[in-house]
Amino acid sequence: MSPADNVATALRDLVPGAVVEIDDLRVTVSARVPFGHKVALRAIAATQPVLKYGEEIGLAGGPIAAGDHVHTHNVESQRGRGDLHK
Repeated sequence: MSPADNVATALRDLVPGAVVEIDDLRVTVSARVPFGHKVALRAIAATQPVLKYGEEIGLAGGPIAAGDHVHTHNVESQRGRGDLHK
């Protein structure tokens, strides 16, 4: 993980109310997060980068609260899109 990350990968199924602890950070899970999916470590505003392992993996499709399930329903991938010009 990178200190810049705003998501973490669930190493087991997480249920609402579970507490994720990473170093000094404590996040209460707000929705079911299946094994291998991501959970938000802090709030991510709409259109802001979603960061995993220090890399941008997409943009938030809408506001994502800390503890939310982060997956294809609320992250827009920017990879392989021919309509984006950087």
